[in-house]
Amino acid sequence: MINVTKTFLPPQTEYQSILKYAWDTGWITNRGVLVRELEGKLRDYLKVPDVLLMTNGTLPLQIAIKALGLKREIITTPFSYVATTSSIIWEGCTPVFVDIHPEYLTIDETKIEAAITSKTSAILATHVFGNPCDVEAIEAIAIKYNLKVIYDAAHCFGVTYRGQSIFNYGDASTCSFHATKLFHTGEGGALFCKSDQFDKMYWHHNFGHDGQESFHGLGINAKMSELQAAMGLAVLPYLSHVLESRKTVIDAYNEALYGLDIQLLGLRKHTEWNNSYYPIIFKNESQLLAVKNALNQANIFPRRYFYPSLNTVKYINGKSMPISERIASRALCLPLYSGLSNANIERIITIVKKELCW
Repeated sequence: MINVTKTFLPPQTEYQSILKYAWDTGWITNRGVLVRELEGKLRDYLKVPDVLLMTNGTLPLQIAIKALGLKREIITTPFSYVATTSSIIWEGCTPVFVDIHPEYLTIDETKIEAAITSKTSAILATHVFGNPCDVEAIEAIAIKYNLKVIYDAAHCFGVTYRGQSIFNYGDASTCSFHATKLFHTGEGGALFCKSDQFDKMYWHHNFGHDGQESFHGLGINAKMSELQAAMGLAVLPYLSHVLESRKTVIDAYNEALYGLDIQLLGLRKHTEWNNSYYPIIFKNESQLLAVKNALNQANIFPRRYFYPSLNTVKYINGKSMPISERIASRALCLPLYSGLSNANIERIITIVKKELCW
């Protein structure tokens, strides 16, 4: 079986060797040595001022919304994983959708101002498949209207834009370290924010504690465990191998599929990408379903990602977003992971090309 992704696992002995420290000390949670060590190594690797590790990639979104004091309406994208929008609703705010750019698939910055009202408190945009939003335009809009900016950068580990980490943009950025991501801690995530917000974000993720017997204010439990941090410390030394392996797959796809009647992801200029996903956008949904079914019959399982467009989810009940709905109905991510063999890459390419050229 070939799935859309496959978790990279470091040698088990290396993971156990790192984890032994937690066993020896009996310190398994509550920001132990391994969590703090991983935060330090990620600061150095990503070249960011601060990293706050959490137990999954959704909690950083919720905590950023809470810590920034966001109320009422938050402008966001309909083309993202559901956690982007559900976090807004979970925190008592209302998502206001803005359609997406048809090439970059990120929120269309030229349509944001028209969606701003007296109730708007922030923009929460997604760097789709690791492809950055137009952060300069969004920053200018945020300054003009006194809005906060959060970036859902779940797919962006290692991405740089104009020479610096994509996590350095906005008032806060979040990342997922789920097992399906190119860097992972099994389950986990991280929050990156401006230095004047870091302390507040920190105590929000730790029950609001100010020492053992007093509290800064409201908080929840979002702390990463030592078990998760040990996995991250074991995976991190293999990042160059993981990135190179994924690039090999993408290069093979690009060479084989170039010139066919499909749309591939358009990367924004000045981006150093991380080879995180390989979406194909077909002419229509029927063509997508034909390719998907042919691959499934060969025990190959791509994913419709992101589908459906979030404005169509029943509990959200958003306005029509024609471009997002059209892209969501035609986008399919092909298998992409470290260790995908050349033979299986060829199998995938052969099936896709056969269906497209039928």
